[in-house]
Amino acid sequence: MVEARGLSKTYPARNGTPPFCAVDGIDFQFGRGEAFGFLGPNGAGKSSTMRMLAAISPVTAGTLRVLGMDPARHGPEIRSRIGVVPQDDCLDRELTVRENIYVYGRYFGLARSVIRTRLEGLLAFAQLEDKADAQVEMLSGGMRRRLTIARSLINEPEILLLDEPTTGLDPQARHVLWDRLYRLKADGVTLIITTHYMDEAEQLCDRLAVMDGGHIVAEGSPRELIESHVTREVLELRFAPDDHAGVAERLREAGVGERIDVLPDRVLLYAQDGESALAAVHGLSLEPLTALVRRATLEDVFLKLTGRTLID
Repeated sequence: MVEARGLSKTYPARNGTPPFCAVDGIDFQFGRGEAFGFLGPNGAGKSSTMRMLAAISPVTAGTLRVLGMDPARHGPEIRSRIGVVPQDDCLDRELTVRENIYVYGRYFGLARSVIRTRLEGLLAFAQLEDKADAQVEMLSGGMRRRLTIARSLINEPEILLLDEPTTGLDPQARHVLWDRLYRLKADGVTLIITTHYMDEAEQLCDRLAVMDGGHIVAEGSPRELIESHVTREVLELRFAPDDHAGVAERLREAGVGERIDVLPDRVLLYAQDGESALAAVHGLSLEPLTALVRRATLEDVFLKLTGRTLID
């Protein structure tokens, strides 16, 4: 469905600033019905990659094929077969839910009868049947996000690009949205997702590319990334903030854990058995204010690979 080789994007110099390379020679490919995620902090190159995939930003170097076509030569054809859910909803808030979907369908040149037929199914998919004639201004954030996804499906796309699909939503709204995306994937739609949220990436994505500084620094399934780069468990220790560096040094000298990271508010100790590691901490006469043993996550992977948390 999508294949990139040496894909790069450089923005030209502006207002005295030098050219900026946002995406630097990355490779990836996705198959039909796959959910692929780009994970990384702001400035990693995720959105620039998505804009090239959407055939709205030209490729600077390398090759990109979307649905077997070159975006530079077949942009309109590609855009007619994909759906895009932008980071901002971009809905017309003075129109109703039904009118927003209808107008968007006309952008694709769809016949009125075709739009009317698809519209009812999309309202049901988004659980917005009872809001069909309500103005967008009256919808909650979760409803607006579901409407944006429903609107992006009016052309029955083969690929759906989702840029930070659940930013700003409460946990309940996020889970409802995830359910809608699971259904699309089950129907064979290829999902390409950017997100800051590690739990979202683990829940939705078959494979992930961890990006930083325009590069892909790791790729694999969520479980493969965790197993390859971090231990099974993580022990989170909190001491007085000024004590964290000294505590970490004592733990390293004693050989406790496989790796130790110091964050502003806690010390992370990576170990296969967190409870045994905690016992070793107590054995050094260290008494943390709080201690938590948890399983390793994608954020731990990102911290190891880049030295930063996902939200940096």
